[in-house]
Amino acid sequence: MPDSVYITRLSKFLPNKPVTNDQMEKYLGMVGGKPSKAKSIILRNNQIKSRYYALDENGRSTCSNTRLTVEAINRLLDDKFSIKDIELLACGTTSPDQLLPSHASMVHGELKGNPVEIISPSGSCCSGMHALKYVYLAVLSGEKKNGVCTGSEKLSSWMLSRNFEKETEKLHQLDEKPILAFEKDFLRWMLSDGAGAALLMNEPNKTGLSLRIEWIDSISYANELETCMYAGGEKLQDGGFKGWVEFEPEEILERTVFSLKQDVNLLGENIVSFGGRFLFDIIRKRNVNLEEIDYFLPHISSEYFRFRIDEEIRKRGGHIPQEKWFTNLSKLGNVGAASIYFMLEELFHSGKLRKGHKILCMVPESARFSYIYAMMTAV
Repeated sequence: MPDSVYITRLSKFLPNKPVTNDQMEKYLGMVGGKPSKAKSIILRNNQIKSRYYALDENGRSTCSNTRLTVEAINRLLDDKFSIKDIELLACGTTSPDQLLPSHASMVHGELKGNPVEIISPSGSCCSGMHALKYVYLAVLSGEKKNGVCTGSEKLSSWMLSRNFEKETEKLHQLDEKPILAFEKDFLRWMLSDGAGAALLMNEPNKTGLSLRIEWIDSISYANELETCMYAGGEKLQDGGFKGWVEFEPEEILERTVFSLKQDVNLLGENIVSFGGRFLFDIIRKRNVNLEEIDYFLPHISSEYFRFRIDEEIRKRGGHIPQEKWFTNLSKLGNVGAASIYFMLEELFHSGKLRKGHKILCMVPESARFSYIYAMMTAV
């Protein structure tokens, strides 16, 4: 078995051109024919300035999630490592193009190449890291010599105003204001499209840098906390959950059951504190010294959380100076499962990394409060 596993290549694919804050409703449309009242408040808090949509200006799809992922993988390949060399393919996403077949199966089908083992971790932001961990463990065990993992999203199609027309019509009939509930409107101004990919191998690059994976730790607190971010169902008053299969067909449209929703109160009360709890459990278990960290790559959905995370780490007796934080949220937006790949890819190609630099990655998932941390060393 190999002693270590290395990320030797990283790539990304962003569809079309950047979309500014002023252009967003041109692409996504206006719900009820009126501009969102929440948009400016949410954008002021999250500090996102641009993002990418796999849509044209009329809201028509230009690229599937499958194609986004294939394009990212193709950017890993060359004459030294071709599509036929891939031994394992793991693809994580919140937003597959279909319920079945799996996302990895569709990616493999469009990618072509040889028959390979595939896996599609489900969930939201953590799914891209679960894909990475699966490949890491497969290579570390000696079962595979290499593997490709991805994180991708095509969430723009979920946020189109036309998806909420039936709901707003129903609200009109009930003489209620035809505005989208904040739990649904909240995420329309935060999410973006794109795909990232990584090649993991049992040996480092012969020239240039590689990232040696020291460890990847994950946890779920679903045993303690209710559902927070969800799609394909509705949260009940008692904290339970009703899936889409239990709704009448007309209800699914009238109540936009498949829209992405967020319990913002539950998010604010728990996402930072539970992330801090898990981080310091890892610190104790693995004897991590935060002072040795050179780069901290936190997946944050909003800049609002930056100083709350910093405060939580300080409160627990640690500190990671802001100059060590590396994010690209403001220019790429929140791309869910792909965001950590985008940060790693940008840092990897930035020229800032030096051999021996230590990188701590943090990915929280608010769906029902899961977290993944990973430590890597540039070699």
